Order: sequence, then C-alpha cells, then structure tokens
Amino acid sequence: MKNIRGIEKALIIALLLILMVMPILCILLTSIFSNGKLDISAPFLMLFTGEVKNVFVNTMVLGILVVITTTVFALPLAFIMTKTSFAKYKWLEVVLMIPFMTPPYIESMGWILFMQPNGYWDQFIRFPIKLNQHFFNLFGMVLVMSLQIFPFLYLILKNAIVKIGVSKEEAAYVHGGKKSYVFCKITIPLLISSYSIGALLVFVKTISEFGTPITFGKRISFYVLTTEIHQYVSNWPIDFAKATALASILLTTCLGLWYISSIVNTRYSYNLVSGKGTSVKVYKLTISKKIIAWMYVILLLGASIGIPYFSILIASIMKLRSGGLSINNLTFDHYIKLLSTNSDGMKALLNTLGVAFIATSICMLLGTIFAISVKRSKKLSEKIIDFFSLLPNTIPGIVMVVGLILFWNSKWMVVPLYNTYGMVVLTYVILFIPYTVQYVKANYIQIDESLFNAGRVFGGKGFYILRRITLPLLVPGMLAGWLMTFIISIRELVAALMILPPSMQTASTYIYSQFEQGNLNLGMAMAVICVIITIIMIMVINKLSGLLKLGGTIS
Repeated sequence: MKNIRGIEKALIIALLLILMVMPILCILLTSIFSNGKLDISAPFLMLFTGEVKNVFVNTMVLGILVVITTTVFALPLAFIMTKTSFAKYKWLEVVLMIPFMTPPYIESMGWILFMQPNGYWDQFIRFPIKLNQHFFNLFGMVLVMSLQIFPFLYLILKNAIVKIGVSKEEAAYVHGGKKSYVFCKITIPLLISSYSIGALLVFVKTISEFGTPITFGKRISFYVLTTEIHQYVSNWPIDFAKATALASILLTTCLGLWYISSIVNTRYSYNLVSGKGTSVKVYKLTISKKIIAWMYVILLLGASIGIPYFSILIASIMKLRSGGLSINNLTFDHYIKLLSTNSDGMKALLNTLGVAFIATSICMLLGTIFAISVKRSKKLSEKIIDFFSLLPNTIPGIVMVVGLILFWNSKWMVVPLYNTYGMVVLTYVILFIPYTVQYVKANYIQIDESLFNAGRVFGGKGFYILRRITLPLLVPGMLAGWLMTFIISIRELVAALMILPPSMQTASTYIYSQFEQGNLNLGMAMAVICVIITIIMIMVINKLSGLLKLGGTIS
C-alpha cells in the first residue's frame, strides 16, 4: 500500500512539474541565454537601458503610490467599521467587497467613460472647475487602482483590529493611559505586522495588475512591466527575449516580496487570540462625527462602485452618447443585438461560459486530488505537492502565460496544443487551480482522523473510505471552489488576450476590443452581463453555503 501511495504522489509531482514548473523554467532559461550564450545577469542588465529602466521605475512608483492611497482609504474605514456603531451594518460588509469582485479593466473603463472629455462628468456635473481635465495622469491611474484594491487591505486591517480586542486597551486605561497614548502605544504597534503584510500584498497585486494599465495606463502613455511584456509577445515583431527578461524581473520582484511578507508574518506577529475570546470596544460617535463618518463611507462607495457602474450601465443603454440622459435616448437594442443568435457577442459569451465550465470542472477534479494528497503537509512529498499546486498564486498571471506559450510552443513539443481550444482550457486550469486546492484543503484539514480510523476498523478499504467518508465531507469545499473559480474564469483578460486562437473571442476580449474600437455600447452591455453573472454566482455560493451548513447540522 505504501508503495502504491508513493507511486501516486510521484505521478502527481511529475504532473505538477510539467504543468507548473516547466513554464517558469522556460522563462528563466530563455531570459539568460542570449545568442546561444549563457548570461545569468542578462535580464537585470536590461534595467540599465533607458526604456526598460523607465518602465521598471514606473512600475515601482505605481506600486508605492497605490499602497499609500489604499492605506488612506482602508485604515480609517477599518476603524469606522470596528470601533463605532457602523459595525452593526452588516450589509456594508457585502457592499464593500463589490469593487474587489469587479474586473479591474471594467472598473477602469467606467472611470474613463465618466471623466473623459464630453463624458458623464461634463454632461451631468456642472462644476465651474473642470476637475476631469486633470484626471488623465498618474494621479488618476493611482486613484482608480486604489479604489479597486482597498477592500483587500481593509479586510486585513479590520480582522487585525478585531483580534486586538478590548482587554489591551482597558489595561492601558487602568494604568492612566489616555486615548492618544493607547492608540500610539498599543493599537498601532499591534497593527504594524498585519499592515506590513497587507501593504506588501497590495504592492505585489499592483505591479502584477494588467487590466488597468492596459486600459487607463495606455491612454496616458504610462507603461509598466505587465503592459510591456504583453507588447513584446503580442505585437509584431515579437521579441520573446525581451518579454522573458522583463518577466524574469517581475517574477523575481514578486517572489522577493512574498518572501519578505512570510518573514514579517513569522517574526513580527503577536498571539492576540486566547481562550477568553475577544471583544471590541465600540465608541459612541457624536452627531457631527457620525455625519463625517457617513460622508466618508458614502464618498468611498460612490467613487469605487457608483461612478464605474453608473458609467457602464448608462453606456450600455444609450442610443447616442451626445444625446444625454433622457428617456428618448435610452434603448435595449444593444443587448438584443449582443444576445442575438450567431452574433459575435453571443459567440464570445458562449465561448466564455464553455471554457470556464470545462476548466473549472478540471480544476475541481485535480484540485481535490492535490488537496487529498497534501493532507496536512507533514511529509516532504506532501510539502512539494502543496507548494507546486499553489505556485500560480504567487506568480503574476502574465508571467505564467508567457511561460506556457514558450513551453507549449517549443519546437520539441510533441503535443500540438498551442493555438487551440485545448490551450485556452489548459491555461485557465493552471492559473486558477490554486483556488480549488485552497477551498478543498481547508475542508479536508477540518475532518478528524478518527472518522477515517472508524472506517478502517469496520473493514473499509481505501476506495470505500474515499467514496463514503472523504468525498461527501469535501463536497462543500469542492462546490465553493468550483463556483469561485468559475467567477474568476469569466473575467480573465490577460490570458485570453495572449493565448486565444485568432478566430476565438471571450467576453473579456470582446469588451476590450469593443472599447478599443470605440463601440462602447456593445462592450458595456457585455460588461453588464458579466457583472450580473458574477452577482448571481455569488448569491448561489452564499445560498449553497447556508444549505450545506444546515445539512451538516441536521445530519
């Protein structure tokens, strides 16, 4: 039995090496071999050339500015939602997640439509000062990206504040500490660890982002590593040498930051949760402070949700942009045209749903196998499987896609997969399988070993235990992983732009191409449909989660 399990794990590791590791090795090898000669320093020497140096500096500056702006948005919000009466508004927690669940390129397009000359700002807001004229620059790009990602940092800070609890603050008050002293000497130091990790992750997400730089950044001629990599791979003349060099730089930067975040998490964290539980001291706001807090929350929600969604929805139902917002200028013809049989939009939508369904189902199957093989990551083989299966989560999507192109388009590759429908499915599987692994693994760790032992005591063999005990208990994680992976698949842009066959479109590439060509109505109608599908899927996840918990309680 041990030999059989050893063979199974060896086969799984071999599969992961082919799927996950080989594409990364292809990038590294291509970047350090110049004209047939080995030069390990080649990718980093490019940093000293004018063009690449500027792009790298742009990327780092963008990351730093987004971290600062995201902190300005997230930190006050975290205190408002934990330390005041706002904590009772649970519906706000759901609403605040909408910007993070919205595809960045769609939110960016919404802001562009709102702020561009003769856009919705000029049509509906009659301010004497034309603020929108000063929007299309680095400041505007930082603002848009920060409004997309601030919920991520907000959740980290909110959970950290909750864990601090009231006991530490009360101890300080007992010893004569004032509010300012408690805030500076207790709250802030205990938040530093969580904030540092959150800030590093925000930085990584920012420099890895493709959607906003390719839409907003391209408009203001602000180029970063992700857009330059796409430029070298997608436009003629194709230059894989430069693309892989830039990909290596981006990969090294991201992995370095992930390593730093792991050190911070290990060395500078505090045990704040004890058996006594935690509670948060809620401060009563005066009327003036409550008004200020509500204004802050409303402005933040309006900027992150109201403006982009308003712009997208209005653009999808307007006959003429110049006609203004009036009943006579509204129509649903764009949706009818988009969803009509054999239309390009309908084909793109069906391609999206088909690829997402197939890729997500494969992810669920492989992710469950990997998660079961990992168990609790005690053995070396289990740690290897765990690391390789989650590897795409630590690597920028565009870097992984470039690696897949190099690997599956190699001259020696015997499987003619590149430039086919199968390549699209494979790319989606590799990019999104970590989500399924994490969901299933979280469920699997919670299963007590005594259940498996009971099955063995009563004569159950390995397959019987898997079929009657393991899989039924993993169903909630498998379904949640499937649904979440499906949601992420239908919004994917960078992989679709770079690996789709010429005759194939998905919803994301359709939206992008219509926006680039100026056909805003059809593109925004498709964006609205994708958002509706996402909302429905999230509602299904919440409903299933409740039913599965209820079923588990009854059984």
